[in-house]
Amino acid sequence: MTTETTSEPSAGLIAQLQEQFPGAIKATPESYEGLIVDPAHLVSLATHLRDKLGYTYLSNVTSVDYPEGENGLPPRFETVYHLYQRTGGPLTLHVHADRNDPAVPSLAPIFPSAIFQEREVWDLMGIRFDGHPDLRRILLWEGYVGHPLRKDWHEVYYEEEKKPFESRFPEGKPVPAEERSPLGRNLRYPDGWSPKEWRSLADTWGYQPHDVVAEKASPDHPSDRVVLNMGPHHPSTHGVLRLLVTLDGETILKVEPTVGFLHRCHEKIGERNTWVANIPYTDRLDYVCSMTNNLAYIVAGEKLMGVQAPERAEYIRVIMSEFTRFMNHAISIGFTGNDLGIYFTAMLYSLEERELILDLFEMVSGSRMMCNYMRFGGVAHDMTEESIKWARGLAFERMPRFVDKLDAFLTHNEIVHARMYNVGVLPPDKAIAYGCTGPLLRASGVPYDIRRAEPYSIYDRFDFDVVTGTNGDCYDRYLVRIGEMRQSIRILQQALDQLPEGPIMEGKSRYNVKAPAGEAYGRIEAPKGELGFYLVSDGSANPYRYHIRSPSFINLATMNEMSKGHLIGDLVIILASVDITLGEVDR
Repeated sequence: MTTETTSEPSAGLIAQLQEQFPGAIKATPESYEGLIVDPAHLVSLATHLRDKLGYTYLSNVTSVDYPEGENGLPPRFETVYHLYQRTGGPLTLHVHADRNDPAVPSLAPIFPSAIFQEREVWDLMGIRFDGHPDLRRILLWEGYVGHPLRKDWHEVYYEEEKKPFESRFPEGKPVPAEERSPLGRNLRYPDGWSPKEWRSLADTWGYQPHDVVAEKASPDHPSDRVVLNMGPHHPSTHGVLRLLVTLDGETILKVEPTVGFLHRCHEKIGERNTWVANIPYTDRLDYVCSMTNNLAYIVAGEKLMGVQAPERAEYIRVIMSEFTRFMNHAISIGFTGNDLGIYFTAMLYSLEERELILDLFEMVSGSRMMCNYMRFGGVAHDMTEESIKWARGLAFERMPRFVDKLDAFLTHNEIVHARMYNVGVLPPDKAIAYGCTGPLLRASGVPYDIRRAEPYSIYDRFDFDVVTGTNGDCYDRYLVRIGEMRQSIRILQQALDQLPEGPIMEGKSRYNVKAPAGEAYGRIEAPKGELGFYLVSDGSANPYRYHIRSPSFINLATMNEMSKGHLIGDLVIILASVDITLGEVDR
C-alpha cells in the first residue's frame, strides 16, 4: 500500500506562523493545499521557514491563471511554491497577483533554485518577480509576443480549448489546420518587426551580461577575455544546448546555459489533452526514462483522484522504475566515457545492457522507448511468465556482472581520475540552495532520496542504501551512479522475489477519467532526480493546470557554480556529470 503523506500544514504550524506574521497568511479553500500568503510578507515568511523551521529545499515554483473567480476568491494569477524539510510532504504556499499588473517578490535571493523557475513563470505566464537578479525569458526568445500559459492565449492554429476536438470526435472528419485557420489569425509579431525586413542580429539580450564580465580588466595578467558559444550541438551529443562561456585565456569566468531549442509548450498541450491522453506525452520528456516519466504523472494524478493501485501493479511499477534507473545510469556513464576521451568501450557495453532492458519493456508494454505503460490505478498490461523469467535473468545474473565490469574498467582508470577528481565541485549547501536532486545532490554528501524522504508506491518495503559521495565532484557523481546501479539490483531482486499474484488495475481500464476539483503535487525519485507534476483540476476530463518540475532543468542551473575557475576543456565533463536530457529541460 502506498505510504500516505500530506501537504496540509498542521494546526500548530498555522498558529505559529499566524502569530509570527499576523494577517499575512490564511488557509486555502477546501480541496486545495497549504497556505495563502500576502505578497508583502512572502520574503520574510520564506526566510523564517528556511532559517527557523528547516524548510531549506524549495523544490517547485509554478503558476496558475484564474481569469474567473472561484472558491470565493477573485480573478487572479497565482504563484505556487512547494518547500520541503528533510522528510515528509511539502508545505505549499499560494501567492496571488493582480491580473492587470501581476507581480510578486522574488525568492531568488533566498533560494537560488528560484532563479530558473521564476524566469520560466515570467516567460510562460507573464508574472513579474520584483528583485529577481536576471528576469529574462528562458524557454522562448526575448522578442516573443505574449505568455502562452495564460488562458486567453491561443496558438496560431488554435481550434478548441480542450480535446477531443469536434473535428476528430465523434464523427472523425478532421480538416488540415492550415485550411481551417489561416496563419494570420493568432500570429503576432513584436512591435516594429516585420518578417520581410528581418535580418539576423546578435542576441544582445544573451551576450550583454557576458560582455560586462569580459570587459573587466584581468588583475593578474593581460590575457584576452572572450565570450564563446558552445553549441547548440547536434542532438546526438548531449542535445541542443547552448552554453555561453566567458573566458580569460582558457579559464572559465562565467557559464550560462541557454535552453529552449526543443521547447514545444508541453504544458499547454497537457491542458488541452484529457488526463489519460497525457500519459504518452510524458514518455517524450526524458526519452531515456519513459517508465519513470509515466510513473511521476500517475503518482500525482492518483493523489488528486484518491486512487490506489493493486499490490501487483505497484510491484511491477517498482520493477520497471529500477530497470529504468539502472539503464539511465549505464547510458550516462557510457556517454561520460566518450566525453572523457576513452571513446566507445564503456558506451558500447552500456548500450548492450540497454538493449536487453528494452527487450523487457517491449515484452510488457509493446514498445521499446515510448512505453505508455502506467495507468491511473495500475498498469496497462501484466507481466507474463516469459517477461518475469527475462527480468530475473537480468537482475540476478547479467546486470551484477555488468556493473562489476564497468567498475573494473573505469573506477581506477587514470584518465577518469585525472579528468574528474576535484573537477566541478558542488558544496552541499550550494546543492541544497539550488534545489538539486538525484545523484548530483547525493554526490555532495546530502543523503536525500525521495524514496526515503517521502516514500511513494511500495518503496518503504525494500531494503536499500542511499548512496552518497564526500567531495561533490565529477568523480563522486560517477561513483554514486555506480553505487545506485548496485542498489537498483538489490531492489529488483527483492521485488521479483516478492511479486504477488492479483489484478493489475483498480476496477476496469478506462479510456478517460475525471478528477475532482482540487490540486496535487506528486513527485518521484527519477534517475536524474526529483521529477514532479503539479496538477490542478476543475472537475472535468482535462487538467486545468499541468506543470512539470523536471530535474534536468533545475540541476542545469548549477553549471556556473561548478565551472568557474576551471579550464574550458573541463566544461564538457562537468556537463556530462550533471546528466541532463534536453527534452526534459525544454519540455
